[in-house]
Amino acid sequence: MYFYRILVQFKHKTLKQNYLFLVFIFFNSCQYLDKQIPSEKELLQKELKSINWKEVDEYPSVVDCEKIEDKKQRQQCFFDVLTQLIQEKLSVDTLAILYPELDTIEVKVTVFPNATMQFEPQFPKDSVAYDKIKIDSILKVRLVDFPKINPAIKRGIPVKIQFILPVILKVE
Repeated sequence: MYFYRILVQFKHKTLKQNYLFLVFIFFNSCQYLDKQIPSEKELLQKELKSINWKEVDEYPSVVDCEKIEDKKQRQQCFFDVLTQLIQEKLSVDTLAILYPELDTIEVKVTVFPNATMQFEPQFPKDSVAYDKIKIDSILKVRLVDFPKINPAIKRGIPVKIQFILPVILKVE
């Protein structure tokens, strides 16, 4: 009983001394309840603005480049392998015979999320020396049967990516 009396006295004394402090805490805590919870649309818009849509998390890749850890080196490996494959496929063609002055062609490569690719030749705007339709049809016929390509990845989702590769036709 003696300890009970001491405990009760201690409890009352502590509460009396801290009463103002508790009242202060109580009134200040109410302002935390007044904060507005952002809506789902606001959160989505904020997240969409924070995403850099100009870059992907992972560039497309081929099996030979998968073991490379560094992002830039893996990207360069992919570009090198793809350029070499395009050069090999076009080296046995008539482009060099039809257009002997054409030593390099820029090819716009599109890699789709389903890992398919599309190739488009890129010409200067003022270029009339080349039959664009003929060169495009040669590219479409020759640039097939590529090895499996893993698509570009953005936030864990396969995405479409486009880039332009300079392809040297005449290697001396």
